[in-house]
Amino acid sequence: MARPKTLREGDLVALVAPSGWVREERVAAQVRVLESWGLRARVGARALHRHTFLAGTDGERLADFNDALRDPEVRAIWCLRGGYGAQRIADDLDFAAARTDPKLIIGFSDVTALHLALWCAAGLPTVHGPTASYPEPGAAGHTEAGARHALTTDEPVVVGADRTLAAETFAVRTRGRASGTLLGGNLTVLATSVGGGHRPDLTGAILLVEDVTEEPYRLDRYLVQLRRAGWLDGLAGVAVGQFTACADPDGRATVPAVLAEHFGALGVPVLGGLPIGHGTAQTAVGLGVPAILDADAGTLTVEPVAAAA
Repeated sequence: MARPKTLREGDLVALVAPSGWVREERVAAQVRVLESWGLRARVGARALHRHTFLAGTDGERLADFNDALRDPEVRAIWCLRGGYGAQRIADDLDFAAARTDPKLIIGFSDVTALHLALWCAAGLPTVHGPTASYPEPGAAGHTEAGARHALTTDEPVVVGADRTLAAETFAVRTRGRASGTLLGGNLTVLATSVGGGHRPDLTGAILLVEDVTEEPYRLDRYLVQLRRAGWLDGLAGVAVGQFTACADPDGRATVPAVLAEHFGALGVPVLGGLPIGHGTAQTAVGLGVPAILDADAGTLTVEPVAAAA
């Protein structure tokens, strides 16, 4: 497994837009955050482009990402936005460069497609954390502190189930304790990755799932897709993050009921209520690294992605 190094003062972070288009003011705000940490920021040459609903053409978005992967000065790549589009370029990432010079890569939501690709094709662990277009109200809040911890330290992250930050899935729980590699991300992107070129080996793994603005019947559809494709076979446990604005407008179905039906049938520990995802505050965690899920204690402990620099 290729393992990047923690960021140190003066390190260069590349800001790229592999998915949806991003507003210039959000990019500027992210530059200020990184500079406040003592880091340098470089905005991708094409990061502010716009092509329909994408941040530039596939070639432009891919070029920015691969330029960052290949540049030895760049020590981390921060994805500016999710939305949609990462699956269009995932097959053409420079995986050889990712293996040769592993860098910290952070993002979530649509960026799940890149997390999957980099893990499957390069063995690179990545950080499931905020994009620049996903600010938390208030400076230096929970979201920013978590991202900084994940990128600049080699310490584990302990995420506790939180009734306030992830109320919609807090009740989803099956007792027990499990350990395994943490993999996954956005449920919609996982389901729409079935049949693509990057299928992770989830045997003995802890599956992380989160989502936003998907009604319960759609969540059920995605979970059925994963089950029928064998992606839920052999899991050690399931970590359930935030399912934001996913309510049924008719109130006839609920997110906890859908998740409990599918994950409860697996016979493994399940822990919901984790502040990971699209909530007002989220915690950054590593993917492709060892984790311990303790549903009895209500905690998910995730080993660091980065080694000490």
